[in-house]
Amino acid sequence: MAEDNQNMLSFLSNDGKTIDVPRDVAERSLLIKNMLDDIGPVTEAIPIPNVSENVLNKVLEWCTHHRSDPPSTGDEDDSRRKTTDIEEWDQKFMQVDQEMLFEIILAANYLDIKPLLDIGCKTVANMIKGKSPEEIRKTFNIQNDFTPEEEDQIRRENEWAEDR
Repeated sequence: MAEDNQNMLSFLSNDGKTIDVPRDVAERSLLIKNMLDDIGPVTEAIPIPNVSENVLNKVLEWCTHHRSDPPSTGDEDDSRRKTTDIEEWDQKFMQVDQEMLFEIILAANYLDIKPLLDIGCKTVANMIKGKSPEEIRKTFNIQNDFTPEEEDQIRRENEWAEDR
């Protein structure tokens, strides 16, 4: 039984909830993996101050599903990340409300889970792709604080980036 305890970790979310996690799942986070490498065995709950229980559970669901994937070092070839293609399981996983989506992205960034961060960002990119600025503002409930003159100036300055 003691060996089982060595393979389990506890996380303490920012709302005071304790979540038990298999070590290999927790180590999908480079932050956690590096911390464990530095400090050795842990006997108490690891505080995750920037992440609530519901978001942490969602992130851990992703980590559990991807536990057998090769660990990310952050040094992977950038060419595979330039596409907005997302695997089917990950697409379904990311079908959450916008608040949860952005919380997952923030948690993946904080916990240094690069593949999850990439999937979250690709999901947002896919939500934006092909939309006009007005449609994007509506999708993300963004207030337009530019005057028509400022908007026109920005459009002229960035003509080079337009698809033609």
